[in-house]
Amino acid sequence: MNRCSWVNNKNPLYIKYHDEEWAVPVYDDNKLFEMLLLESFQAGLSWECILNKREAFCSAFDNFNYVKISSYDDKKIEELLQNKGIIRNRRKITAAIKNAKIFMDIQKEYQSFSDYLWSFTNNEIIYEYDKTKSELSDRISKDLAKRGMKFVGTTIIYSYLQAVGVINSHEKNCLLYKER
Repeated sequence: MNRCSWVNNKNPLYIKYHDEEWAVPVYDDNKLFEMLLLESFQAGLSWECILNKREAFCSAFDNFNYVKISSYDDKKIEELLQNKGIIRNRRKITAAIKNAKIFMDIQKEYQSFSDYLWSFTNNEIIYEYDKTKSELSDRISKDLAKRGMKFVGTTIIYSYLQAVGVINSHEKNCLLYKER
């Protein structure tokens, strides 16, 4: 079976992620936050590295419960910095806490983060390939940064949009390739 060229076919987690999650439209705020947190930790690292640590992230970050994460204190930050199962970067950890607060502010403004995110495309899936950023990721990145989120540059947001199915970038020879 042909998959996108970036998939490590020797890693069952990667195969499962590609085949069952990547580019599948997500509308659930809990899942949208999980992926936002993971993508922000991926900055400067490989996605495979983050994927391999996903379960540890889930455990360390209270099942990606953004309400709990938004109230993390210095004691919890220190606990996370000692957790060898995750990426122990203070800036990324504090950004996750701040981003959780802003995520909830966006929910209040738009009724859900999903409504906010999908409003940028009028609820349409974008089909495009061979990009690492776009006008869409530029707009969303700028808006999130203006609201105060961190680790939401255009490349990270483009990857996030692919992960949550706003952008479908399965390669033409991939078994999951779809036309518009």
